Amino acid sequence: MNEELSVYEQQVQRKLEHWRAGLLKPPGMIERTSKAVQSRINQAIPEKVHAAITSAVKGIVQTALFSMDYIPKSEPSAGVSLALRDKEAEDKLAFYKKLAAAEGAGAGAGGFLLGMADFPILIGIKMKFLFELAHVYGYSTYDYRERLFILHIFQLAFSGQTARPPLYEAIAAWPQTMRTLPMASSYAEHIDWRKFQQEYRDTIDFRKMLQLVPGIGMVVGAWANYGLLEELGETGMNCYRLRWLAEARDRGPLPRSGGWLGSKEDGEPRFTTPPLPQDASPSRHNPMKEGDSYEDRQK
Repeated sequence: MNEELSVYEQQVQRKLEHWRAGLLKPPGMIERTSKAVQSRINQAIPEKVHAAITSAVKGIVQTALFSMDYIPKSEPSAGVSLALRDKEAEDKLAFYKKLAAAEGAGAGAGGFLLGMADFPILIGIKMKFLFELAHVYGYSTYDYRERLFILHIFQLAFSGQTARPPLYEAIAAWPQTMRTLPMASSYAEHIDWRKFQQEYRDTIDFRKMLQLVPGIGMVVGAWANYGLLEELGETGMNCYRLRWLAEARDRGPLPRSGGWLGSKEDGEPRFTTPPLPQDASPSRHNPMKEGDSYEDRQK
């Protein structure tokens, strides 16, 4: 056990090991059967519906990556223990699960057209939650590389068993992954959008397609959206916990005057990331330049 970690951090480390084992286990019979059922459902859905979902996924993800629409107004949290960050993250997750469930219930009760409209709305809710989560754990989403980390979390949460291992490895070794990222202005060109949306759609299709069934859409819509946010929340929190623990080992032991939870007086440093690349000038695609103060960004 790493003596540089607090008791709480050691508990989190054990939970992460258990989570990783479940996340990366090979697909069983149930998963393989579910995949086959989803494939048959996909074949029965009109191509126009598939195209609409693909367009919605791509549009919202691009907006999240290359604009300021989802960036929280509050500064990233600083000087707070992991336990307190986890508590705040759980509170935010509870709020977004209720929001998603209410939206899903309304869309499910509204029939096919409102049910289809729920797809892009739900993606937006998920993205907003992940941006809030980044700031809870002390990472600024003004840095486009943090938005790419969010994209990796999103993909990990909604990818099949075979796609998860490389995504997990990229997240677990994020400092190394960051050094391989292309410039912000060209990153979108490196995304296989068809594969991205197919993985996402295949993961949620069965639950979301049931939402379109007359008579049960309202109940299923609330259940599906609540569950999808719960899965995203677990994945997101654990990905940021991985980074916290890795950085905790690098920075060494910290004074802890606030008991097992810690306190704002613990002296934990603000998280930092390497300098932005040369092309990271402020623009719609890259709305932050290195050295900007938070007040400057709000102008």
